[in-house]
Amino acid sequence: MTEQFSFGGDIVWKPTPEHIEHANLTAFMRTHGINDFDELIQRSTSDVAWFTDAVLKFLDIQFYEPYTKVVDLTDGIQFPKWCVDGNMNIVHNCVDKWRSAEGGMQKAVVWEGEEGITKTLTYEELYKEVNKAANVLRSLGLGKGDAIGIFMPMTPEIVIALLAIAKIGGVILPLFSGYGAGAIVSRLADANAKALFAADGAYRRGKAVEMKSIADEAAEQVGSLKYMIVLRRTGQDIKMKEGRDHWWHDLIAPQPDTASTEITSAEDPLMIIYTSGTTGKPKGAVHTHCGFPVKAAQDMAFGTDVHAGDVIYWMTDMGWMMGPWQVFGSLLLGATMFIYDGAPDFPAPDRLWNLVEKHRINQMGVSPTLIRSLIPQGDEHFKKHDLSSLKCFASTGEPWNPDPWMWLFEKVGEGKRPIINYSGGTELSGGIVMGNPLLPLKPCSFSAACPGMDADVLDENGKSIRNAVGELVIKAPWIGMTRGFWNDRQRYLDAYWSRWENIWVHGDFAAIDNDGLWYILGRSDDTIKIAGKRLGPAEVESILVRHKDIVEAAAIGVPHDVKGSELILFAVTRPGVSLTDELRQELYEMVVAEMGRPLAPKAILFVSDLPKTRNAKVMRRMIRSAYLGMDLGDTSSLVNPQAVAEIKRAK
Repeated sequence: MTEQFSFGGDIVWKPTPEHIEHANLTAFMRTHGINDFDELIQRSTSDVAWFTDAVLKFLDIQFYEPYTKVVDLTDGIQFPKWCVDGNMNIVHNCVDKWRSAEGGMQKAVVWEGEEGITKTLTYEELYKEVNKAANVLRSLGLGKGDAIGIFMPMTPEIVIALLAIAKIGGVILPLFSGYGAGAIVSRLADANAKALFAADGAYRRGKAVEMKSIADEAAEQVGSLKYMIVLRRTGQDIKMKEGRDHWWHDLIAPQPDTASTEITSAEDPLMIIYTSGTTGKPKGAVHTHCGFPVKAAQDMAFGTDVHAGDVIYWMTDMGWMMGPWQVFGSLLLGATMFIYDGAPDFPAPDRLWNLVEKHRINQMGVSPTLIRSLIPQGDEHFKKHDLSSLKCFASTGEPWNPDPWMWLFEKVGEGKRPIINYSGGTELSGGIVMGNPLLPLKPCSFSAACPGMDADVLDENGKSIRNAVGELVIKAPWIGMTRGFWNDRQRYLDAYWSRWENIWVHGDFAAIDNDGLWYILGRSDDTIKIAGKRLGPAEVESILVRHKDIVEAAAIGVPHDVKGSELILFAVTRPGVSLTDELRQELYEMVVAEMGRPLAPKAILFVSDLPKTRNAKVMRRMIRSAYLGMDLGDTSSLVNPQAVAEIKRAK
């Protein structure tokens, strides 16, 4: 039985003629004689080879040796080969080719630290710094095929390190800067890493947080690791192991600023990004030179409509997909990436808006969690800053609730800046569904599937459905798809290809409404079924956060002998709010009034925080496991493990 779906309300944003005329999508469609977006989707999904070739040309992806065939499906849809026989290196396309007298002076990287220090690198300067870092790696005997980890705060050097690894043909292993030693060990050891970029520490809320000792503890447990290159970020006293550890500045300074770019196959590994599973070891999603960066740039161009010269900022960490996504996407488009190392609300709640004004940011990626946390601070913080440079907001990682979405759209965005929702994953190199500058939006919605993504929503029997909740799937290959999990072919097949033949099942519940707009309602295994009624957690969480005293909420289902599951809600209040039975009863009645008494929560529990990843994704599965006293699985992606302990005590 498929539940009927109603969410989102009325259309609140429509593109102006100027939006449409200026859009990259419009230019792309005109080039190929395509009249509207529906025709683009149909053509891009029915002829994947044509579309991929067209995107590669649109992005001016240059090859040392051209490909003889766009895609080879001999090994099945699960294991396509792209840009067959092509030789290229993505760093040539990101940096080297922009070095002309005109392009070289364009800003490539703009950085600000929490302490207020700023730094800018032009494309010419970035080219030289990447060359120096590549020479350092080669001087240590590192080269093509060697895996090299990156465990650093968001500074210009992290961008340089990432590109230098790719330039020599190495394999990038981005690591979350908040990881503990165990999480780093499992990833470095799995990939047989030879070296690690690290830092003495980082700044968080005015304090220097030490990182080097964590890197040391990890390095001692990874037998393949021979070198550690350490950035001096905070100036803290740290230990340096002779023979293994080297200061970044000592190695970089004497290097020449020219270096050859390794010629790699288009399908040579570029990067392994590890994602946490519910159980077992992390999954290493393998990405190639012609894969991840191309999909990242395509989505950035067609969704957030980034043009050469635009300044894009996505609040993220390099250890999460959106970090490398911003680097590769912005540089392939000749744009400027802005990166910030620090808390977005320190030393005051207007820090984020100050960054927009100061650096003239055009596209800004935020999380619903951040916006929910800023709302109680008051509107005066964004009102005192000039936000006129902003063309759009963007968001990924978790579903929105309507009220904070509307606050950002109507108040901060003045009802004229779209919120480009973006949902996909690490294994996809980007999005399945996304907003874009050509189509209207409803609150919390996605305009459409991304061009080239043959996405659909299927019911339990594998039939396509509309205006009802079902499984989000993809029915054709795309260039950004992972080339499998590192050293674990079967786990990859089991994770995405085991339910229906030749169909990628992503693990999200989704819906498409009568107007063709898409909604992501949370992970399939987050969804709660009470007495046969399927309940998306975002739906009930939205009810709680409408209360003036509630900042965040999480909904989980726990086993019930009769109903299958019953509802448990966790609520985070504004500072200073009394945690009374009266407040709990108010929230209970709000849920009952909207959802009906059969879906009434068994309990509403107050906590000070919810377990999250660095990009603010609430880990509902971990909440459920903690509440039920079950094995938590891989906790390495948590930024706030204390929240799990609080949930265990919250019964």
